[in-house]
Amino acid sequence: MNGQSSRRALKTSFRASPKSIKPIYTGGPVVLTKDGQWLITTMGEEVLVTEVKTGLAIAKVRGDSTPITSLALSYHTEPPTLITAHASMTLRYYPLPASAPLASVPKPPLLTYSRALSKAHSAPILISTVSPDSTLLATGSSDGVVKVWDLEGGYVTHLFRGHGGPVSALHFNFPIIEGEERRRMELVTGSTDARVRIFDLRDASARVVGGGNAVKPKAVLEGHVSVVRGIDVTPDGRWAVTGGRDKVVLVWDMLSGENIGQSSKKSGKGKATAAGTPKLVQTIIAQEQVECLGLLPIEEPVAGSANGRLLCYTGGDRGIVRIWDVLKGQEIGSMKGVEGVDEAEVDEDEQRGVLNVIYDSTSSSLVSVHADQNIIFHSLSSSQAIRQIVGFNDEIVDSIFLNSTSSSSHTHLALATNSNLIRLYSTSTFDVRLLSGHKDMVLCLDKSADHQWLVSGSKDQTARVWAPTPDGQGWKCVAICEGHAESIGAVALSRKMDDKGKSGRFLFTASQDRTIKMWDLTSLPLDPSDMPEEPIKPRSMATLRVHEKDINSLDLSPNDKFLASGSQDKLVKIFHVDFDASSGAGSGSLKLAGTCKGHRRGVWSVRFSKTDRVVASAANDKTVRLWSLDDFSCLKTFEGHTNAVLRVDFLSNGMQLITSARDGLVKLWNIKDEACVKTLDNHEDQVWALAISSDEKTIVSAGSDSVATFWEDSTEVEQAEKNEALVKAVQSEQDFTNYIALKDYRRAILLALSMSQPGRLLHLFRTLINSPTPAEGSIIGSLEVDEVIRTLPGLDLVRLLKFIRDWNANARTSPIAQVILHAILKLRSAEDILAAFDSAGKIPSLNPADEEEGEADEGVEKKKLTKAEKLAAPIGIKELLDGLIPYSERHFSRIDKLVQESYMLDYVLGEMDGGLFGGEVMDIDGVDV
Repeated sequence: MNGQSSRRALKTSFRASPKSIKPIYTGGPVVLTKDGQWLITTMGEEVLVTEVKTGLAIAKVRGDSTPITSLALSYHTEPPTLITAHASMTLRYYPLPASAPLASVPKPPLLTYSRALSKAHSAPILISTVSPDSTLLATGSSDGVVKVWDLEGGYVTHLFRGHGGPVSALHFNFPIIEGEERRRMELVTGSTDARVRIFDLRDASARVVGGGNAVKPKAVLEGHVSVVRGIDVTPDGRWAVTGGRDKVVLVWDMLSGENIGQSSKKSGKGKATAAGTPKLVQTIIAQEQVECLGLLPIEEPVAGSANGRLLCYTGGDRGIVRIWDVLKGQEIGSMKGVEGVDEAEVDEDEQRGVLNVIYDSTSSSLVSVHADQNIIFHSLSSSQAIRQIVGFNDEIVDSIFLNSTSSSSHTHLALATNSNLIRLYSTSTFDVRLLSGHKDMVLCLDKSADHQWLVSGSKDQTARVWAPTPDGQGWKCVAICEGHAESIGAVALSRKMDDKGKSGRFLFTASQDRTIKMWDLTSLPLDPSDMPEEPIKPRSMATLRVHEKDINSLDLSPNDKFLASGSQDKLVKIFHVDFDASSGAGSGSLKLAGTCKGHRRGVWSVRFSKTDRVVASAANDKTVRLWSLDDFSCLKTFEGHTNAVLRVDFLSNGMQLITSARDGLVKLWNIKDEACVKTLDNHEDQVWALAISSDEKTIVSAGSDSVATFWEDSTEVEQAEKNEALVKAVQSEQDFTNYIALKDYRRAILLALSMSQPGRLLHLFRTLINSPTPAEGSIIGSLEVDEVIRTLPGLDLVRLLKFIRDWNANARTSPIAQVILHAILKLRSAEDILAAFDSAGKIPSLNPADEEEGEADEGVEKKKLTKAEKLAAPIGIKELLDGLIPYSERHFSRIDKLVQESYMLDYVLGEMDGGLFGGEVMDIDGVDV
């Protein structure tokens, strides 16, 4: 009984969850759908459509192998159309999906374009926008040319030249002004020549006839002295705002002087302006280069502002979104990119500027897109970040599951990447919060036994302790450990739980200075509500130089009595830990207990078992070793990875190991027989991090490919699937036997084909063909079977031909194959057979993740087809003939040779019969007998 329960406790398989963390944005244009549900981002030559609420990928656009320079959304069709501009000067129309795919679909579908406009410009398209009524598309290129396209027809309606440099901003102005007989239709453009131009789309001379005409703008607005980056106009067409890299926002009265009969009037800058020309009425000093701007609806409630005021937002190179009172020229609010990060803390080489800001009316928020690939949703009513998306995590070096509350399920996943900011993902919504405090890259993470304290070590030579805020909505730094002379590469927090269910009374840190320090954390209160406002500075209780090279890993035993360290000097060392907090302030010491020698390269990871007196180590020599704590000898060695093993941990009450390596694989091992029972493959580069949930049902692997894969335990699911498949197989076999007994050959043949059981089908055909009483006029021996073959559906016919190809390759079964093939060719026309292959070719692949040949699976483990699936999969006519013709020619050649040899045999027998028995028999003397 114990053996059976142990076997049931072992895990055999994990499956990748669709909710994995992957790169979705690496720079470039970003758009948000009108309903605020889907975010569309660029990744070089690709476009990804992501659901904002869940973070799941909806669809992907592969592009034309050149970078994507601009995106625009058009609602002239249902569902809406995504318009992409490529560096090849091509425009493509991609209809978006009508709805999100099912969560069970492992891979987002690839969108195909419905229209492509080659060489839309003679230079790269830098910016594009769609008119409010979704009838026109405007595109601006680097050669200063603006084209207006009819979205439905795909042809150019207007062409505007004369810009003094690349086009940098576009905006359609379609206001409805009371008293006007016809609607005003204008296109406002900005350029690197610092001028804003207004073109009248209703001007007949502006329409393209033949090759197009040079059209003068209706008005040219001068006021900027640098590149114009943003333009917006109020819905009534009265006010316009423009912003540029000259750090100013200009406010224009677009209807100035229209009702005045004078030919000119003085503008705000003292220049004579013709009647109807916009007038500059306000100059706002933004104090940063403005990269984007837009006007907010007057009725939109904004923190710090009364309704009815004209407000605009700007985003600039300092990474802050600012809200301005347009007519007063005052800043009334701001929204930071990363909470808690001061401008003084940002390195000069670390770009956090705002590239674009999108207004989302459905959630009353502003979406800011930053140069560091962060996308942040800011609430207008509270000016706080309500959601954050990290577009690109770079190299992930460590990961940890955390709880911000006392719940048993994990609420967050912490990631350490090539950054001084810790990424804290919500496991339910994948919303991200960035923990700031370290001055340099974070290298390692650890947690308390209750998963409510986080410890981080960094290149800035400090370790920090983080705790959840009392409201459970955030995390803050509560302690800073300073004292090492080099980077901290490993941390370990005490594991043992006290009477109150809390842990974390002391901390170990290891550094490149070859030392281990022990820190007293007893001064930290256990209740989150009592946490200090400012981080405390814990006292170092012990410092010990323990290795001759960098220390890569630390781990504490579950009872806090032993500490294990792994180093580049190939050694694993075990230490006795002594800690006493009876006097109030903690005191502790560290003493070497033993050294584990055996690895031939540096050790990357060490882990204690929670149930046995053993410790596991993973090393650069491609092996994992299990060491005894009694005599420090090597008990077992696990080999199977093809490169350095970077992480190791225990599963299943210490009966299994999980490892990750530089070969991009995650392996599951049984300790008893030292066998690898499962290999998980979803990474394209080395896997640095492993995080295991408390119930061991979820494993997160992450690494240099910026992907964090969530592996869900599928042991029970796969066993249930096997049991269900077995029941179906037994039921199908019984049905097949019943059909044969009832001589219902049609159902029997169709069932054998659907079950992919060529053996049963071969036995049925052999019985009929070799029947002593075949039906008269039948090719096979049964008129009913002949009729079944004549009326087989296309897919079943192709499968039968595939079986025939396999039977024909064997001399023992080839006669049956030739009879069935003869029957098919007699009963089915060539056109009918070709049509069957055409219909079978339209059936989707058995594995939807393999839609494109040679493309690696994303988010799923590579699926190996079973024997039944391979037999059931349709084939092509060329593949069938390539398998049939050579063997058929060989069989006929063998038969011809046998026939020829039979003639020789007949001749020899004939000669023998004539010479011995057919002639006269002579005696010795020549006298007839």
